[in-house]
Amino acid sequence: MDAIFHERQEGSLCAQHCLNSLLQGPYFSAVDLADIGRDLDEAERATMAEGDINSPEYLRFIQQPSSNMDDSGYFSIQVIGRAMKVWSLDLLPFGSTEAVEANIHPEREKAFICNFKDHWLTIRKIGRQWFNLNSLLTGPELISDTYLAMFLIQLQKEGYSLFVVRGTLPDNEADQLLNLIPVIQTIKPRLLSDLAQQQTPASTSTSTGESSSGKRLVSLEDLHNALQASQSSEARGTARGERLCSTLKSDNSQGLADAMKLSMQGMGDPSVDEKVDPEDLRRKRQAFFDRQQNQETRPSQGQVDSLQGEGHNTPAATHPHSQVQAGQPVLSEPTPEETNPQEPGAIGHSLETKLFANDDQMTEEAMLEIAIQMSLGGTQKLSSVSGTELQPQHGNGS
Repeated sequence: MDAIFHERQEGSLCAQHCLNSLLQGPYFSAVDLADIGRDLDEAERATMAEGDINSPEYLRFIQQPSSNMDDSGYFSIQVIGRAMKVWSLDLLPFGSTEAVEANIHPEREKAFICNFKDHWLTIRKIGRQWFNLNSLLTGPELISDTYLAMFLIQLQKEGYSLFVVRGTLPDNEADQLLNLIPVIQTIKPRLLSDLAQQQTPASTSTSTGESSSGKRLVSLEDLHNALQASQSSEARGTARGERLCSTLKSDNSQGLADAMKLSMQGMGDPSVDEKVDPEDLRRKRQAFFDRQQNQETRPSQGQVDSLQGEGHNTPAATHPHSQVQAGQPVLSEPTPEETNPQEPGAIGHSLETKLFANDDQMTEEAMLEIAIQMSLGGTQKLSSVSGTELQPQHGNGS
C-alpha cells in the first residue's frame, strides 16, 4: 500500500492532487496548473475580441474574474483536461454515448475522475485492483470489482459529475508491484476531517495541561524540575552520610562502650544489676534443704508395703543405695554424683542433702555464691567456692 502515490488535501489544491494521483507521481504543481489557467483565459479573451471589443458582452467578460482558476487553488475541468492532453489522455463524460461501455462494465476501464462543486478526486485501477485516491482520505481505499459499480452510482446520487479517462497512463512502480502482489487492506482509511476533530480536543486539553481522560499531563519542564530536585536531595543525603561517618569514626570508642553497656542491660542478667539479700537467701536455702531431707528419709508407700509384707523392719532397707546380705555389715555405695563431682549437672537431691548440713562451716561469700548459682538453674558446678573445696557433712558417724 505504501507504493501507491497518494497526496493529502492541502488548501483547495484538490485538482493538483487529483492529477498526480491519476498519473501516480508529482507531475503537476499549482504553478503549472495556474499557467495552464492563464493560457486558457487568454485564449477565451482572444476569441471574444474577434467581435466588437466595445460590445457590452466583451466589456462584461473582461470585468468578470477567471473561470478557470482562483486564488484559493481551484482549477476548472478545462485546466485538468488541458493538463491531461500533455500525456495524451482524454476525458469523457460518464453519461455520454462514448462512455456507454463504462456504464455497463466499469471494471474494464482504467480510471475515473469525479467532481462535486469545487472538489476533485480520482478512482484508478492499479495492478488488478481498484482504489479510491480521494485526497480527503488519510490513504488509498481499496475497492472491489463488485463494489465499483455501486460506488460510482452512489457518487452520482451525491451530486458528483463523473468522467471516464481514456488513453495510456504512464508506467509506475505501484502498478508493477500490485500486478505481482495484490493488496489486502484490513483497516480502511478515515476522512481527514474526522481525524482533525479527534485531535482538536486532545490538543486543546494538552494546552491546559490535561488529557482527554481528565488527568493532568506532565510537561518536559515538570520532568526537568523533578530531576533537579531529586539530584539536589541525593547530594544532601550524601553530605549527611559523610558527616555521620566522620562522627562515628571520631566517637568510635565511646560508641562501642555505649553499645556494650546497652547490650548488657538488655540481657537482664540478675547477677549484674540486682542486689541479693544474704539472710533471705540463707533462709530459702535452709528451707530447700529441709524439704529435700524429708523426701529422702521418708520411705515411699511401695517400700512400706514391701517391708510390712516380708516382716522386715530394718532401717538400712530404706536407704536407696544399700544392699543387705546375711552376716555382712550395711555398706553405702557412692552415688554417681559423688564419684564424678566434676561432671556438669552433678548436683542431685542426695548431694544437696549432704552438702552444708551445718551453716557454720560455710563462709558468707560461699553462701552468697551458692545461692546465686542455684537461682540461675543449678547448672554450674559447686565443687569449689572461692578456691576452697567443700566436703559433705556426715552426721552421727554415718
